[in-house]
Formats: sequence, structure tokens, C-alpha cells
Amino acid sequence: MRVRTGLASTAALALLLTGCGLKSGSPLVDEVEPGSIGKGHPLKGASLTVTSKNFSESIVLGQIMGLIFKAAGAEVLDRTNLPGSISAREAVVKGDADALYDYTGTAWITYMGHAEPIVDPQKQYEVVRDEDKGNGVTWLPPSTLDNTYALAISKKNNAKYKLKTLSDVAALAKKNPKAVTICVENEFASRDDGLPGMQKKYGMNLPASNIQKMDAGIIYTQASKSNSCLLGEVYTTDGRIKAMNLDVMEDDKQFFPNYTAAPAIHTATLDKYPEMAELLAPITKKLTTPLAQELNSKVDVDGQDPHEVAKDWLVKEGFIKEG
Repeated sequence: MRVRTGLASTAALALLLTGCGLKSGSPLVDEVEPGSIGKGHPLKGASLTVTSKNFSESIVLGQIMGLIFKAAGAEVLDRTNLPGSISAREAVVKGDADALYDYTGTAWITYMGHAEPIVDPQKQYEVVRDEDKGNGVTWLPPSTLDNTYALAISKKNNAKYKLKTLSDVAALAKKNPKAVTICVENEFASRDDGLPGMQKKYGMNLPASNIQKMDAGIIYTQASKSNSCLLGEVYTTDGRIKAMNLDVMEDDKQFFPNYTAAPAIHTATLDKYPEMAELLAPITKKLTTPLAQELNSKVDVDGQDPHEVAKDWLVKEGFIKEG
């Protein structure tokens, strides 16, 4: 389940946190050394745990973080690929994990319970950073990587409709209601910052028969190769957008939140190892939406292992060296 918010029930969350989910993990055993980052092994003697959510991009970012800490001298436990956002988030809050790359939109809307997103990504980061201090989580400066929601259509189908924006989609739905069929995940179909909120913002009123619910991976295939849905819910950093020749609709009324990636660190850990911030800064600065599409494509399209994708990129950029 490619869930940015991880709306787990209280019972399920309690079971996860008390069960094997956060007790398992494996040490990073890679022989890596500092490149441009980590010279002098500033984390020598540290024992750190990195985590992530259970979708490709988050796993790759978690592996990048872990490998950087490892090259800087730390012993690193890999607890990436936890189910949903809530489990990874709670791990950092409680100190069961020390760090992950999280998303400001998820924090603002889901963790902190605010209904309205903040349009300016820097301001959204700042309010998240300030509010989360009280939860024992420190947000380091953000990247420009924005993994937000979007609707996409195949270039083949769009040759007929010539849709560019969500306002164009709304106009088509009003003119020809039967034409606008949408494939979405179950959660997106019910969330205020998903399909219901989007329809309200753009004045759409799609009949239930025009909405199909399915797993995220299937949506891309259906939107690309099938006539069962004209448009599909996608994520703006997904490598399958380019690989499957999809056109992404511009959110011209700026409805969807900014899901900007930034390091979220357990504050007590950062207080003990303030060098973590300096190590991650040049990494975060390099993270962009196009780069995420490229790295995600290696996993989701080419079938590569997220750990190897992360390491190959770090070595290519000169951040670390293989030992």
C-alpha cells in the first residue's frame, strides 16, 4: 500500500509498535568510506537506526541516509520499509528509530491534523518544523523534491481531449460526464486532501460509477494501456509517469498539499550527534523531483534493488566511496 499518510487504526498501530515491526531490522554491512561527505568519520562510535515508509522513494531515501551515516563511521541498523507513514513516524517520535526522510504535507495534514495545506512550500516546512519541536522531532532544511498527488492521462487518449489542467478535467466532466473516468487508490477516494476535496475545489461531481478503486501499481497500467479509466491518480515523482508516456494535469488551483521531502530526526539523537545535520545537508540539497523520478524508475520500472540504487547514486555523486 503506497500510503503517504498511513491511516492505521489505533489497534493496528499498537500491535505494530509492540510486535516485531520495530524490533526487527538488519545492520548495514556495506564497506563504504567517506567521499565528499563524512571525512574524519564524525559519527564513529554512534549506533543509529534509519527508517522509512513502504514505497520505493521512501525506501531509497532511507537507504541513502543509512549509507551516509555508515560512511561517516556509525553502526547503522536498517529498519526501512515499515508499513504506512504512521509506523515510521512513531518510530522516530519514540526514539525506536533515529531518522527518516519524511514529507511536510504528511506532517501538516496527517500527523498534526490541519485541514488546509499551506501553498508556499517553505512556509509549510517552517510551521511543521516549529510545531513538531514539541513532539521531540527536529526537521532539517527541506529539499525541492515534491511528491504530491496528481491526475495523469495517456498521451494517446490526451490526443483527443488535450487536457492540461484539473480545470480542464472539470470542464470536460461537466460537458461530457461519461468521459471522465478515474482510477484511484481506496484511501485517495475518501480523503479530504484526495478525490472528495479535489472535486469540491474544482466543482466536479463525478458519479460513483466513474470511479474505480485499485492498487497504486495497477493504476499506472490502467491509465496507460486501458480504456477503463481516462485518468489515474499518480505521484509526481513516480518514474512510471515518463516510462508509460503519461501527461500529468497541472493543479492550477493549487489544491494538493506540498509533500516536500526533508530529514526528520529524533531530537535527542540530533542533540547527541549534531554532525548528522551537516552530513545530510548536501544530500538534501541534491534531491529534486526529476531526480526522484529517475531513481524511482530504476526501482519500479527496471526492477533494481532500492539499496543498490541508493548506493550507486551516492558513489556516482562522489558523496561516498566503496571500501
